[in-house]
Amino acid sequence: MTTTTVAETTAASEFEHEPVPLSHRKSLFSVSAVWFGFPMIITNAIPGGMMVASLGFWRGVAAILVANVLMMVYVSLLSWRAGRTGKSFALQAIETFGTAGYIIASGFLSTVVIGWFAFNTGNTGATLHLAFGWNETLMAALAGLVFIGVTYLGIRALSVLGAIAAPLFVVAVVIAIVIASTKYDFAAIWSFQGSTDPAVTAISFGAAVTAIMATFLDSGTMTADFTRWSKNGREAVLATLTAFPIASVVSQVSGGIFVAAGALIVDGNFSTILTSTGSPWLNVFLLIFVAINLGSVATHCLYNGALGWSHIAKSTMRVFTLVLGVIGVIAAMLGVWYYFAPWLALLGVIVPPMGAVLIVDQIFMARRNEGRAERRFRSSAFIAWAIGAAFALLSHNLAPEFSDAVVGLVVGGLAYWAIENLSRKKELTR
Repeated sequence: MTTTTVAETTAASEFEHEPVPLSHRKSLFSVSAVWFGFPMIITNAIPGGMMVASLGFWRGVAAILVANVLMMVYVSLLSWRAGRTGKSFALQAIETFGTAGYIIASGFLSTVVIGWFAFNTGNTGATLHLAFGWNETLMAALAGLVFIGVTYLGIRALSVLGAIAAPLFVVAVVIAIVIASTKYDFAAIWSFQGSTDPAVTAISFGAAVTAIMATFLDSGTMTADFTRWSKNGREAVLATLTAFPIASVVSQVSGGIFVAAGALIVDGNFSTILTSTGSPWLNVFLLIFVAINLGSVATHCLYNGALGWSHIAKSTMRVFTLVLGVIGVIAAMLGVWYYFAPWLALLGVIVPPMGAVLIVDQIFMARRNEGRAERRFRSSAFIAWAIGAAFALLSHNLAPEFSDAVVGLVVGGLAYWAIENLSRKKELTR
C-alpha cells in the first residue's frame, strides 16, 4: 500500500492512502458546506414529489421525515467514526472487511456512485433540452467536462460548490412558488390525498421510505470521504446533520409541495415552472441554477468514486477523476443513464447491510476489537452483509409493505453481532 508522510503532503493532497492528519482538517463550516449542498438538489425533489403523488401530502411528508431520521442516524454514526480517525471509506472498509476483502466493498460502492454521476450528468443535458430545446447530448458532454474539472480540484471545490448550491436551491423554490401561485392554489396542499393520474404508481409507506433513502444510501455510506476532513467526531456529526435531515427534507418536501398544489403531476422537478413565463432573466437564472445544482451532486459522486478506486489501484484521486469522469460522460452522452435509476435504487437496497456491519464492528464492538490483527478477508463481515442483503431483497419481493432498506440495516447489523459473538464463544471454549 502506498504511504506518504505528512511532511511530503501538500495543501492540495486528498490523502487517498492515509488518514487526514489533524493539521489538515477543515472548519465545521467548510465540511458542512460539502454535505449541505449535496442533497438539496432537483434530483432529490423528484422522489419527494413522487411519494406525495402516491401517498398524499401528509403521508408522503411522513415517509420523507421517517426516511431522513433514519439516514441521519445511519450517516451520523459513520461520520462520527470518520471524524475521530480521519479515515476515508476505503480505509474504514479495510478494518471490517479485510486488507483484500475491502476491495469488494469499496469497489462496489465506488462503481455505483459513478452510475449516479452519469445519471446526473445526463439529467443536466435533458433538463436544459427540455427548458431551451438545446441538444441534449452536447449539453451533457459540456456539463460533464465542467463537473470533471470541478472534482479534479478536490474537497475544497466541493465545499465552495455546496455553499453556493444550497441557498441557490432555496431561491429557485421561492421563485417557482411565486410563479405557480398565480395559477394554482397552494392552500390545497394540506388536503391533497394523492394523484389520480394513471402515470402515478401506488406504493406502500415502507416502500416510500426505502425510495427516499435509496437516493443517498450509496454516498451516505461513503460519508467518511467527506467527514474525515472534520476536526473531530462531534463536528463530523454536525456537518452530517446539515444534510440529513435539513437539506434533504427541504428538497424533498419542496417537490412534494408542487405536486400537492397541482403545479406538477408525477414528480417534483420544478425547473419547467421557471421557464413558463418566458422571462430571459429567469432563463439565465435557470441555466446557472441547473449547472450548479446538478453539478453539486455529480461532482460529489465522482469524488466518492475516484477516491475509492484510487486507493484500490494505488493511484491518485485526480487520475481517477479523469478516467471515471470520461466513462461517466460517455454513458451520459449515449443515453444509457435513462436506465440507471431503477437499478441504482435496487443496488441501494443492498448497501444498508454493509453500512450496518461497519457501524456494529467499528462503533458498538470497538473496545472488543482493539488490537485486532489484520486479515485479508473477514468472512463474518461478508456473511452478515449477504444475510442482510438477502432479507432486504426478500422483503422487496414478498413484503413490499415493509422498508427494504430498514430490513437490511437491522438484519445485517444483528447478523454480524451474532456471528462475531458466536465466534468469540467458540474461541474461549477451545
